[in-house]
Parts: sequence; structure tokens; C-alpha cells
Amino acid sequence: MYQLLMFVLLVACLVAFSHINWNESEVPGEAERDPLVSAEDAVAEEGLHPLVEEAKEELLQRASDRDINVVITEGYRSPERQDELYARGRTADGDVVTNASAGESYHNYGLAIDYALETEDGLVWDIETDFNGSGEADWLEVAEIAKDIGFEWGGDWSSFRDYPHLQMTFGLSIQELQQAKQQLD
Repeated sequence: MYQLLMFVLLVACLVAFSHINWNESEVPGEAERDPLVSAEDAVAEEGLHPLVEEAKEELLQRASDRDINVVITEGYRSPERQDELYARGRTADGDVVTNASAGESYHNYGLAIDYALETEDGLVWDIETDFNGSGEADWLEVAEIAKDIGFEWGGDWSSFRDYPHLQMTFGLSIQELQQAKQQLD
């Protein structure tokens, strides 16, 4: 009886493992890649990537439909602008606003935007107030809309939460983007 049970178990394992293609190697993050966007595409031009631009416009429209006035405060960032922001709280006056120097931010490749809310009093970075009376903080409503569209929200990060930050990486790492940029230059 024991031998029969072992034989059945062996056959079950062989059947289960027969579906694995042992010649394929999986690259981390590859399943999450958008085949429409390559690192070379992302670094080819200054400005927002066209898919990010399209998503930004959809975000603005969907927020407006909920009576939330969103303003995009940053999009594509030049290396000089990135270094200027990186210097804040380090070698320049102000608070630290980023941990990324030039070439280390998705902004530098046109894959990120930052937003603020516009009220009668001007621009605000208030993550708690429900200006439109929906029962949920407007800031969080915008973040949810953005995530539904396909953005990653910096407010979900476990360290250095970046509440105004939205990015679409298309599965590309900063290292891949840096390499593509070096090849282009």
C-alpha cells in the first residue's frame, strides 16, 4: 500500500512539473512591464511620455467630474531642476523634498507628475480636508482616481511618503532608464 501511495505521489509531481518551461528564466518585474513602453522610448524626448500625458488629462477630467480642482505642479524635470530640489534641506535652505538627485527620479524621464489642490485661497497640499463635501478627503480621492488610471501614488510608499507624487513606471527601473539615457547621449 505504501509503495502504491508513493507511486501516485510521484506521478502527481511529474504531471505538476511537466507544465514548467525549465528553459525560461523570469526577469523580476517583467510580468509588470508594459510592452508599449521601453526605456529607450521614455528617455527619447524631454517632456511627459505620451501615455503619462494622456493619463494626466484623464486624472484632471475625472477629478473635475467630482468637483475637485487639481493642478499639476511638476511633470518632466530637467537634471538641473532635480538637483535644485535635491539640494533643499541639504546644501540649500528649506525642507528636504526629495531623496532623488538628477537621473534618479521618474520625473527625469517624463514618467511622473506632482499635484496640488486648487481652492479659493490658492494651491494647497492638504491631504485631510474634504473640500467637495463627498465625505472623503479630496487629496485621497485624487490618489484613488490616479491609482485606478494606473499611476503609483507616493503616499503608499513605506518610507519617505511623497503625497503629491504620481508615477507610471511601466515596470522600468531607474537603472534601466539611466542606461538607456547613457546610450542615447
